[in-house]
Amino acid sequence: MPKQTLLKRFLKWRLKYISHKQFIYILSILIGFMAGVGAVVLKNLTHFIQLLLEGSFVQYYHTAFYFIFPIIGLALTYLVMKYIIRHKVNHGIPSTLFAISKRKGLMRRFQMIGSILTAPITVGFGGSVGLEGPTVATGAALSSNLSRVLHLNQSTRTLLIGCAGAGAMASIFKAPIAAIIFAIEVFSLDLTLASLLPLLLASLSGVITSYFFFGDEILLPFNIEDKFALQDLPFYMLLGVVGAFASIYFTKTYAFFQDFFEKINSPIKRLLIGGLGLGLLIYFIPPLYGEGYDIMNNLIQGNPNAALENNFFNLELSSVWVVIALLMGLVVFKIIASALTFGAGGVGGIFAPTLFMGSILGNALAKALNSIGWFSNPISESNFTLVGMTGLMAGVLHAPLTAIFLIAEMTGGYELFIPLMITSTISFAITKSFIPHSVYAMELGRKGELITHNKDHAVLTLMDIESVVERSFIKVYSDMKLGEIIETAVMKSKRNIYPVVNRKTDKLEGIILLDDLRPIMFNQSLYSEVNARELMQNPPEIINFEKDKMTSVMQKFQDTGAWNLPVESNGTYYGFVSKSRLLTAYRRKLIDFSRN
Repeated sequence: MPKQTLLKRFLKWRLKYISHKQFIYILSILIGFMAGVGAVVLKNLTHFIQLLLEGSFVQYYHTAFYFIFPIIGLALTYLVMKYIIRHKVNHGIPSTLFAISKRKGLMRRFQMIGSILTAPITVGFGGSVGLEGPTVATGAALSSNLSRVLHLNQSTRTLLIGCAGAGAMASIFKAPIAAIIFAIEVFSLDLTLASLLPLLLASLSGVITSYFFFGDEILLPFNIEDKFALQDLPFYMLLGVVGAFASIYFTKTYAFFQDFFEKINSPIKRLLIGGLGLGLLIYFIPPLYGEGYDIMNNLIQGNPNAALENNFFNLELSSVWVVIALLMGLVVFKIIASALTFGAGGVGGIFAPTLFMGSILGNALAKALNSIGWFSNPISESNFTLVGMTGLMAGVLHAPLTAIFLIAEMTGGYELFIPLMITSTISFAITKSFIPHSVYAMELGRKGELITHNKDHAVLTLMDIESVVERSFIKVYSDMKLGEIIETAVMKSKRNIYPVVNRKTDKLEGIILLDDLRPIMFNQSLYSEVNARELMQNPPEIINFEKDKMTSVMQKFQDTGAWNLPVESNGTYYGFVSKSRLLTAYRRKLIDFSRN
């Protein structure tokens, strides 16, 4: 029996016996499981490559392989994308946000396997990025394509993409509540009872899948021993301020290198420049190799020397200030290594680099404060290591709630809840005032294509300007006489506005309103004397078809008070947008957006 027939039969059976809400619950469990399996596959492939390379070649031969491996990995990633996937694999979470904002939640089929084939090679060979973004993108692509097969609408597709994100993060960190908050904060999902239960089911499914394959092993094992004391409050506030400036540095540096590599048209040149730069950095600073969770665990356990003992300069680690200087070097160069990895064509995410920088920053700050000797009670370096992660997550990712609950869940308790809240709130507030969008949403935000928690803005972002442009207006040429205007336009048109264009170039020169014609339209003595150029007026505003987003179109109507505005495309007249049609389209999109 043909597959299409089986699918149709299943869909008919589902409509008859399973309600839409029940079907969503079932799918959310399935998607959480698939996202969890995706996380398992990505992690195992990456660790296998790292074990093979780092455990054998580097350990038994020479550390020069730290320089060679990243270039080999980036070259292999490029070849896989060109000859196997035959598509460019973009950064995980930004590509998912783009699909939600501009493609109605539709993701192309190659994205289901693109990150699985490329991210382990990038990270396994030393690319200084993480696997969280590719894992989320894999789950989101699986969810999107499953939704397409099952003929689900846009709002349901978006919800299930959020379920994929929750399932992936729950599987990676074994933090199901933080995973739900991550999906809400990053994907800007509406938190309603209708959306909360699918997210809960997907997160639960993802974390159970992780326990099944990995047992109770977690990425950052830690038991809190030093509880929060009130006298530590100023230090955690200071950590929030320092975390904010580190977040700004992170974002600015990332954006600088993104712009730099975008100007290089040749992918081979990008590969060589980025690969050589990354190889040099990792050769001189081996802790930048890969995700960096081993380094974070050493810091949390109070053993920074294990992370720094192989420093290129063979510096003596008995001096705490040498250790602090080396740790700050890791903070400075980690984002550069990550940006070079992306610029060279590597596939990964920035979640792990954010945690890496945050943990090291917190640890270094605690060491510095303790070494000054001004305070009677020592500051807990392990606690500062963990709380530092929230400072960077809140600032770089603009996800303060995710940061708080992720660290709280991973540590198995809420003893640090107050310092987590203080640090993340201060870091987020300061960073937000300088950087309006997170690293994930930066590019879409600059283009005005980002879905946000502002429902009006979100609905306008989802609207397509083509759908509201009307082309039925009769054009008037600027050299036409009044009699010809009345005969060819007024008598044949049902509209009360006429675009005036240049006869040769079709460029919009002005508009004529029916009210402008009424005083003279019955005076036949003027039919051959007055032309369109004398009757026309400048439009209150012009909409640019290629550049203006729906948010700016709505703003132009609001500012001018006009009911019709002309549209130009490539410098020529294209049509009109009417306020009534715009508001009708907005209302329909709002209903569809809010429907569960």
